[in-house]
Amino acid sequence: MLPKSLRPLLPYFKKYRGSYVVGTVCVFLNNGIWILFPQIIRRAVDALNTGVTHQKLLTYSLLLLAVAGTKAIFQFLTRWIVIGVSREIEFDLRNDLFRHLESLSYSYYQRTRTGDIMARATNDLNAVRMLLGPAIMYSANTIVFTAGALAFMLSISPKLTVYAFLPLPVVSITVQYFGRRIHERFERIQAMFSDISARAQENFSGARVIRAYVQEEAEISAFETSNQEYIARSLKLVRLMGMLWPTLEIMLGIAIVIVLWLGGREVLQGHISVGQFVAFNTYMVQLTWPVIALGWVINIFQRGTASMARINEILTETAYACPQARVWPSSVPPAREKLRW
Repeated sequence: MLPKSLRPLLPYFKKYRGSYVVGTVCVFLNNGIWILFPQIIRRAVDALNTGVTHQKLLTYSLLLLAVAGTKAIFQFLTRWIVIGVSREIEFDLRNDLFRHLESLSYSYYQRTRTGDIMARATNDLNAVRMLLGPAIMYSANTIVFTAGALAFMLSISPKLTVYAFLPLPVVSITVQYFGRRIHERFERIQAMFSDISARAQENFSGARVIRAYVQEEAEISAFETSNQEYIARSLKLVRLMGMLWPTLEIMLGIAIVIVLWLGGREVLQGHISVGQFVAFNTYMVQLTWPVIALGWVINIFQRGTASMARINEILTETAYACPQARVWPSSVPPAREKLRW
C-alpha cells in the first residue's frame, strides 16, 4: 500500500510496469548470482584445507571471476532499466505539471510566488525521481539479497544466524526514528528554498523599483539572512544523516563481533567447518552495504514523499472552469479579448 502522498504516482507506475517487471527480474538474477559467491569460497576453503593444487586454485578462481562478471552484467542492466524508468517518469511528471500550470487561473499566480513554483518544479521533482529510481533499486536489492543470504546462513548454522540478527529490532526502531526526523527537516528545508527562490525572482523582476527606493542594501541583507537560515536548516539535516549511517554500521559491527566469537567456538567444537565459517562471515560482510544503503534509502524515501506532497498541491489546484479561457488567441491581445466578452 502506497502512502497517501505517493498515490498520484500510480498512473506512472502502471504506464511503465513492463520496465519495472524486467528490472525486477534483473534484480533477482543479480542478487541470486551474488549469493553464490560465499558458497564458492566455502567449497574452496574446505577443498584447499585438504591439499592445495594448481587445478583447485584455477577452478575456484575462474568460478569466482564468472560469478563476479555475471553479477556485473545484471547489475548494469538493473541500473539502466530502473534508473532509466525514473527519468522517463520525471519527464512525464514535469510535462504534466507544466501543462497543469498553464491551465490554472490568474488568481492562483497572484497568491502563489513564482519562486515557490520554481522550487517544486526543480528540487522537488528531482527528489521524486530519486525515490522512483535509486530508492526502489536499492530497496529491492536489500530485500532480495537479505532473504537469500538468510536462507544460506540458516543452512550453515541456525543458532549463529539468530545471534547475528539480534541487533535487527534495534535497527528497525532506529530507522523509524531517523526517518521521521529526516522527513520533518527536509520539509522545512524545501520551504526555505522556496522562500529564497521567490525572493530572488522578485528582486530580479523588480530591480528598477528597488533602485528607485534605494533598497539594495536592505534586500541584500534580507537575502543573506534567508540563505543563512537555509544553511542552518541544511546543516541540521546533514548532522542527522551523519548520525544515521554510523549508527547502523556500529550495530552491524556488533553483529559481526558476535559471529566471530560464537562462530569460532562452533568451529573449534566441530559443529561447522572452516569453509562454512568463512562463508558465514562473507555473508555478514556482504550485508554491510545493504544495511548502510537502508539508511540512505530511508533518507531518499522521506525526501521523495515530502516533495511529492508539495508537487501534488499544485496538481490538485482547480483549473479554469471555462475551457475556452485556457489559451489566449495569438492574434488578439488579452485586453481586447476581455472587452469582447
